[in-house]
Amino acid sequence: MNQRAPDVRDAEGQRRALRAALRRADLTVEALWLRYFAVGGAAGPLEVEGWMEGLLELSAAERDVLAVAANESLDEITGTSRVPYTRPLREPRPQRGPLAALATLLEQERRDPEGGLPAAAAAAGRALGSELVVHLVDDEQRVLVPLVAAGGAGVEPLSVDGSLAGRAYQLGRPQAAAHGERPQLWLPLTEGVRRLGVLQVSVAEAAELHDPLVRQQCGWVAGLLGHLVVAASRRGDDIHAARTRRPRTPAAELVWNLLPPPTAGDERFQLSALVEPASSVGGDVFDYALSQGRADLAVVDATGHDLGAGLVASAALAAYRAARRAGHGLSAQAAAVDEVVTEHFSSAAPTGVLATLDLESGRLRYVTAGHPSPLVLRDGRVVTSLDAGRRPPFGSGTGELTVGESVLQPGDAVVLYTDGVVEACDPQGQHFGRLGLVDALERAASAGHSPPETVRRLVHTVLSHRGDVLEDDATVLLARWSGPARPVLPGDGWL
Repeated sequence: MNQRAPDVRDAEGQRRALRAALRRADLTVEALWLRYFAVGGAAGPLEVEGWMEGLLELSAAERDVLAVAANESLDEITGTSRVPYTRPLREPRPQRGPLAALATLLEQERRDPEGGLPAAAAAAGRALGSELVVHLVDDEQRVLVPLVAAGGAGVEPLSVDGSLAGRAYQLGRPQAAAHGERPQLWLPLTEGVRRLGVLQVSVAEAAELHDPLVRQQCGWVAGLLGHLVVAASRRGDDIHAARTRRPRTPAAELVWNLLPPPTAGDERFQLSALVEPASSVGGDVFDYALSQGRADLAVVDATGHDLGAGLVASAALAAYRAARRAGHGLSAQAAAVDEVVTEHFSSAAPTGVLATLDLESGRLRYVTAGHPSPLVLRDGRVVTSLDAGRRPPFGSGTGELTVGESVLQPGDAVVLYTDGVVEACDPQGQHFGRLGLVDALERAASAGHSPPETVRRLVHTVLSHRGDVLEDDATVLLARWSGPARPVLPGDGWL
């Protein structure tokens, strides 16, 4: 509740309260002045004493600094501020509502930045009059794993492909369920465009499920929780342990720690990528960089499925990044990868695709080093493969180095993939093949799925073809360009 200011035309009300505070705190004027000076007061000790006696005047700002000094002393004794200020104070921290929920999450982040997320979500839910539980998608994007506070009851994971929570994850839209013990709302949990899982919101009445204010407020909390989940995952292992269903091999640990987030973008460009098998990937890596007006893409495939392949792929990726960040073009980027592979891994010959897309014109330039040609997806159909710009694998000579070019149309998607996708064999020895890849891409795209969901479905189709056990790494990167930026017109809302 706001504290009302006294009539400060003669500052008498404030002076009387300050004298009373000094008596209660057993504080001398000299001690008050020392504290006042320490918190920024500018008047001298004689001026403060003269004002206390009613002989001199102080500005409202200096009187408020005196009040701060006195109230700090009172806080140490009673915990209650007793000296009024010359202006109304702001509201203290609310105990309920969306602001209280957000403040709870931020305070928990400072106190216990990793292990306290389940408890923080629960406390934020209480502030909203709901129950909140965070569910994170696993590395393979098959199940949603609940984050439960230490000592809490076990809760079974939910299927991404067979639950209402999974539907919220796939579509990126809230899903409501009025049946069961308590009505529930499932909200996408993201960091920007990066999908992390879902937020389960249990409400008291079914009518709340479709209340736009409830959805908006819970959406604010879900947005902050998404950022806190990512921050916590960089500091400790609890988030990693929740999302990893199978222990990672050393090679997989090396690769995962080099990869950028699997999804990125904005309103005119979005990309998503996945590598499999998540727990034992060895030689596949992908990379990208989004800058003003340009997107850089890369996929590298080192032969093998062990730590040696991981080291080759990691060195190649590091060389590519160093050249790209130095401002070099595709030819110099490829030459940098060649140099590192030749100097340190003379028997290796990783393949890959390096590409750069102008986000204003849709002009795509690319180099394909002994790698499967990228595909272009348009209106739900694969319309072409990018077969120019070919050269030998990295580290085995450049041959006649050329850079391929193509111009995308708004809405087009470029698909980069490794040979583990098309060479995956079923138990009868039948390869998934390029036709299988095209068919799976077109089915996912024609259904209107987002790039992250298209990639997830495609990779799971490959895994299903192989009986969920891959002999080689399989990587897919899909980048969709929506067209050049348009100017913001009067009446446009924020996107």
